[in-house]
Amino acid sequence: MRNFTTTTRFAAAAVTLALFSFAGCNSDSGSENVALSGAGSTFVYPVMTRWIQDFSGVHKNVQINYQSIGSGGGIQQVKAGTVDFGASDAALTDDQLKDMKPLIQIPESAGPVCITYNLPDLKQPLQLSADSLAGIFLGTIKTWQDSAIAKDNPGLTLPKQPVVVSHRAEGSGTTNIFTTYLSAVSPEWQAKVGKGNSVSWPVGIGGKGSEGVTGNIRNSPGAIGYVELTYAEQNHLPVAKIKNQAGQYIAATAAATTAAINAFSGQLSQDPRLPIVNPPASAADAYPISGLTFLIIPKDGAGKSKRTALKNFVQYIISDGQATAGSLNYAPLPDGVKQYDQQQLQQLTTDGQPIQ
Repeated sequence: MRNFTTTTRFAAAAVTLALFSFAGCNSDSGSENVALSGAGSTFVYPVMTRWIQDFSGVHKNVQINYQSIGSGGGIQQVKAGTVDFGASDAALTDDQLKDMKPLIQIPESAGPVCITYNLPDLKQPLQLSADSLAGIFLGTIKTWQDSAIAKDNPGLTLPKQPVVVSHRAEGSGTTNIFTTYLSAVSPEWQAKVGKGNSVSWPVGIGGKGSEGVTGNIRNSPGAIGYVELTYAEQNHLPVAKIKNQAGQYIAATAAATTAAINAFSGQLSQDPRLPIVNPPASAADAYPISGLTFLIIPKDGAGKSKRTALKNFVQYIISDGQATAGSLNYAPLPDGVKQYDQQQLQQLTTDGQPIQ
């Protein structure tokens, strides 16, 4: 189901995907060769890889290069004008938009931020409440036999070893989703740390990209951290079930992310920048640490062929590409958000002229 069969494919935080063949190979014969560049989210990297492969397989004249450098880096490269598009797990705020050239933000998928760990002696998935998770990342819970963790896991023999926290070292939209969740469920976290792409972590070891965090966890017994689900699966790391507002311990799945999206569907159709963490108790099946990811694209740009190819690629992502997202542990976008995306996409221009 996935294109990556070894963890080495995730080893570098800035991996270039260059998928290219000559234009004379298929129905694109005669078309101008086009190179597109993007950078940003590591969270979206697995599905972005697949989207690029599938799109380039049909559009043989289009080369797409995406660097998995983190949402913060992607935003900076869009701002500097060094890439054609960025990807971020946190939408730009109104204040951030003031400092950038006109752009559009298009939700392109959604997924769970999973909590993965290295406790090989456990024979069933770890369960964690909001209080336990906040305590771990605040550093107030220091060992795996802490009473709060034991309460979440009745009958489970927990190891007698220290908790080793791993978090992102650089600006990250995945961090934004996770810290937005912690701020929503823990007044202490909100007061002491807060939320954002980068925060001052009370404890822990930083890792570069989701790849780095996964590597830290894999190599450190007793470690715990947060990554996109595919990274945990590819590294054969277990994933915790997280207690939601309904009192249910929910696994990180695409279906549980869809339940979180549905809990906010009305608001998302108006402003898809709304966080979808910690959905209400009425969403009993919802995973509580979920988030939308966004494409960030300058409204105008030079080069008709390049901008047309970019628009076609984004059109593919928000239409046929959604089925692919579902096969890779991402939740497909709801209809209301896809309609919003279509409206935003029509705003793209090239040299001030509409893209046909």
